[in-house]
Amino acid sequence: MILKDLKRYIESELCNLYNPYESESIAYLIIQHVFSYDKTKIILNYRNQVNEKSLVVVDEILQKLKTHEPIQYIFGETEFYELKFKVNKDTLIPRQETELLVYNIINFNKNNRGLKILDIGTGSGCIAISLSKNMENTSVVAMDISNKALVIAEENSNINKVEVSFVKADILNLNEEIKESFDIIVSNPPYVTDKEKKDMQKNVLNFEPHNALFVSDENPLVFYEKIILESKNRLKLNGQLWFEINEKFGNEVAQLMIEQGFKAVGIIKDFNKKERIVFGILK
Repeated sequence: MILKDLKRYIESELCNLYNPYESESIAYLIIQHVFSYDKTKIILNYRNQVNEKSLVVVDEILQKLKTHEPIQYIFGETEFYELKFKVNKDTLIPRQETELLVYNIINFNKNNRGLKILDIGTGSGCIAISLSKNMENTSVVAMDISNKALVIAEENSNINKVEVSFVKADILNLNEEIKESFDIIVSNPPYVTDKEKKDMQKNVLNFEPHNALFVSDENPLVFYEKIILESKNRLKLNGQLWFEINEKFGNEVAQLMIEQGFKAVGIIKDFNKKERIVFGILK
């Protein structure tokens, strides 16, 4: 089998799971991963023969995909904000919406230097590490309740050659783990309600960590309420609070911030015109 036929074979195996565009995109990702080719090199080597060992690896990947396992977990890595991150079942897979959050923080602070940032619920460390990598002279602390997630986050900080201080702590029961004051606090907390589970794709519902995704229907803003209260005591004057949110609760999160004294509270929509980010400044 030549490489071009392998690509067609992958697409045909995935046709019942994905639309043609997605199948082709995943086929390229698999070939890039197995052969260490970029897209141009794949095309230039279309007529090359594929060895049996590589075919076995491709088939193993396809079998895992057919169970709905996310390709990022199969590869053990993903890309976020043009950086490489290790991921596994103990960490959420970073998403485009979270890149938008990082972009807006960086852009809002493009003229600021030497900021201190706290990332609450860091997971893979994608927010903390991306901010540290792209903001000059920044000091970043990242906390998470999961020891296993923190191990991955620390590995990612080493991979991307940035210094981030990692702390194990539960934001709902925070004691003295975090003592400093910060210029920016950012969080992408759990925000998918239990009743929304029925609408989740199997690759998310069956594989990604539920404690990083879901909140009860009775109190869907529990993390936002606690983080806002904690931020009042941990932000410096004119400190910024940034959230990624469930699109259904933008106004509610914004109102919680206003009630606790935050000013210039705003809501930012994502590329699909869904409310995705809430931010404010503590005056």
